[in-house]
Amino acid sequence: MAILKPDSDDETPNFFLEKDDDNKKNLDFHEESEVINSSEPLTDSTIKKNPKKTRYLHMPSIALGAGIAIGCLVLGIFLANFIGEDNSQLLAEIPTITNVEKQLNVNGPDVLVKNGSPILGSVDAPITLIEFGDYQCTYCKRHFDQTHNLIMKNYVETNKVKILFKDLIVTPGKDSMHAAHATHCAKDQGMYWKYHYMLYNNWEGENTGWVTTDNLNKFAKNLDLDMNKFSKCMSENKWMELITASKRDANTLGITGTPSFFLIGPENELEKIHGAQPYDIFKVILDSHLKK
Repeated sequence: MAILKPDSDDETPNFFLEKDDDNKKNLDFHEESEVINSSEPLTDSTIKKNPKKTRYLHMPSIALGAGIAIGCLVLGIFLANFIGEDNSQLLAEIPTITNVEKQLNVNGPDVLVKNGSPILGSVDAPITLIEFGDYQCTYCKRHFDQTHNLIMKNYVETNKVKILFKDLIVTPGKDSMHAAHATHCAKDQGMYWKYHYMLYNNWEGENTGWVTTDNLNKFAKNLDLDMNKFSKCMSENKWMELITASKRDANTLGITGTPSFFLIGPENELEKIHGAQPYDIFKVILDSHLKK
């Protein structure tokens, strides 16, 4: 079974949908600070069936030993299997969970994965992990440095998980938008994920001036991209509508900050992971779905 490494892209399939309306601030989550106006979303005709249930996981910054709080939605609202978190928080999330079901019915199950990246990993992997991120976001960088590579090694490269990335611009200014656009221009030459890695590996903070035209071009040259094609793509803003459509998808789902993750399990169950949780949290969640 072939694995799509970061130097190889594949077309993004459509799967399912989920929703987040957690407006609580926490140390692992970059709240949205600027709303981008956009037009009607793109559509896609290759969508799998709706998920069987939705599970929410909201952990501001807990240790693995503290346990996991899980709220379940099975064709309605059903909260169960929660450990180590106040019931009031779970009850507070009921309106959010209800809204997810409404968004599934109104918008269809493709809102979560359309307007995203190419697949990273095997297309046949039983679990899909979707990240909504911003290339300048401090906590997205933390996830990339501390968690992403371990997920790659233990789950993606073993054909258990495939990854999709969706742009959610939350940092004020235009730099994050330009960085995101550059990844899609690299995608035209089959280098989306290599450029994605290049950006995070050269990250220098939020709005510190590192996302310049010169740097974006330098990253493209380092990947041996055709610079005429890359420059033309950038100057024509070829992928801006897709990026703003991805942002609108996030708004539709009620996502207000980055990183936000959604997991689609082997039985089409959905689960939300809030913020840059440590690898051990992801491991517990992924393993729980793989054991089904």
